[in-house]
Amino acid sequence: MRAELGDEYTRALRKQYEGRVPGGADFVTYWFEKVRAQIEAGKTQRAGLVATNSIRGGASRKVLERIVATAPIFEAWSDEEWINNGAAVRVSLVCFGDRQGTMLDGQPVTEIHADLTAGNKASGTLDMTQAKPLAENSGAAFIGTQKTGAFDVPGELAREWLKQPNPNGKANSTVVKPWANGQDLTRRSSDTWIVDFGADMSENEATLYELPFVHSLRNVKPAREKVNREGHRKYWWRHGESRVGMRKAFANLSRYLATPRVAKHRVFVWLSASVLPDSRLTVIARSDDASFGILSSRFHTSWSLATCSWHGVGNDPTYNAQSVFETFPFPAGLTPKDTPAGPHAEAIAAAAKQLNTLRETWLNPPEWVDWVRTPEEEQAGFPLRPVAKPGHEAELKKRTLTNLYNARPAWLAHAHCELDAAVAAAYGWADYTPEMPDEDILKRLLALNLVRARTDTLNSESNL
Repeated sequence: MRAELGDEYTRALRKQYEGRVPGGADFVTYWFEKVRAQIEAGKTQRAGLVATNSIRGGASRKVLERIVATAPIFEAWSDEEWINNGAAVRVSLVCFGDRQGTMLDGQPVTEIHADLTAGNKASGTLDMTQAKPLAENSGAAFIGTQKTGAFDVPGELAREWLKQPNPNGKANSTVVKPWANGQDLTRRSSDTWIVDFGADMSENEATLYELPFVHSLRNVKPAREKVNREGHRKYWWRHGESRVGMRKAFANLSRYLATPRVAKHRVFVWLSASVLPDSRLTVIARSDDASFGILSSRFHTSWSLATCSWHGVGNDPTYNAQSVFETFPFPAGLTPKDTPAGPHAEAIAAAAKQLNTLRETWLNPPEWVDWVRTPEEEQAGFPLRPVAKPGHEAELKKRTLTNLYNARPAWLAHAHCELDAAVAAAYGWADYTPEMPDEDILKRLLALNLVRARTDTLNSESNL
């Protein structure tokens, strides 16, 4: 919104709707709140509006929560295809106000929740909009850096830069790094690198890295001089959003967990701490196998699908640090604030390592792949890169996480079942079986979330 409408307009709009529309909500939600306020004031009785289907989740859903509380939704279509002038998107149609019967997706229901699912308070129907962020999960999940400019360079060129000296005597590997976005995780690595002058490097300091600075001067600065945000123009050599908090959280890690913000399958992978994540990734500041296992389990996957929003023509689920990760109740003693230890942590870690080993061997069979890096990459601590052996290039291109989870071979399903059993034991769910319905799992997780959220509130009040 800021990029399209400018700083002044955005500041004025957010000030006008402060406390009613959260930062990060889609622009269309301001119209929803404007109409809701008119209904509450008695200036109109009912309204119907259209938004992309992402309004069902994340910051945008907060606006629908206000509507449900004051002007109930009486009819909605949660997820419809919308084609207009050749553009195809997925939309939600929402009617709210003075209701006369309640319909969701053409079917009568008792009530409609803010995530545009059906509910019935009297029967205790699952309402995932009740889930609250948990203190134990805070400060662990981040969105990767937002480039806001052509800082990326091909790996072949970057490796040549690593060989070149600088007048400050420092290597270019200080500011030129391997980079990853969502497609690098779900497909094959693109071997793209990034110029990264960090969060606070001055322009004078940046000039001392000659080749990376010249690249940025030519490819980034001209576009940055035209953007609306003053900070982006003033500090043109830095990424638009450099994620200071993320960098601090990763400072002492050798690796971190990453998942695409939008993907058909909710998968987590390990990335070396030397790899800079793009804004199309959600990254987790954890390096232990137990956390990898919990996040890769059926329980977290079900939670992520129940609390996410949906994106694009493919209607793929998104992963949001606030609404998905920060609300998820980890097993006791294994939360992001804990140091995992004990038999449950060990069992989960063992199953997680096995899953990761099997996946990595399938993705990069040793018969097809050589692992390589230049002396400069090794000196900088950059990770090895898989390169296809002669004759296996075409076969290797098909080995992607998306293709693997589309096929879901028996060995993969078995590895996930073993992992799920270990995570279920950590929750203390002795009655868990693979046949347990997702709704039953979500009811238990939501109850756990609400208990911990109440504890957070009590702790906060006692500290006042």
